[in-house]
Amino acid sequence: MKYIKVEILMPEAFVVELANDLNEAGILKEDCYDYTFSVSRVQGHWRPLEGADPYDGEVGKVQTKEEAKVEFRIREEDLEEVQRIIDRIHPYEVPVVNYIPLL
Repeated sequence: MKYIKVEILMPEAFVVELANDLNEAGILKEDCYDYTFSVSRVQGHWRPLEGADPYDGEVGKVQTKEEAKVEFRIREEDLEEVQRIIDRIHPYEVPVVNYIPLL
């Protein structure tokens, strides 16, 4: 079975909803455990450019704010469902989601 590590940067206020939806879909289950994910705090930096409709911040101004980095492992075949869940919950216009294949 092939696995992928998922890393998502997002406002902390959305982490619980994301974890609940992923867990209900069976994504965060590992053997006899569920809700298997990690969260760390990071400093996010961005500047919305002309034409952007930012969730947070103002066009043309550099923003710095604490964000949550959510990390978990998925089966390769769950990738599309995971992306659908992220798209439904994540508030950013262009979310940062990293999919890293694992050996």
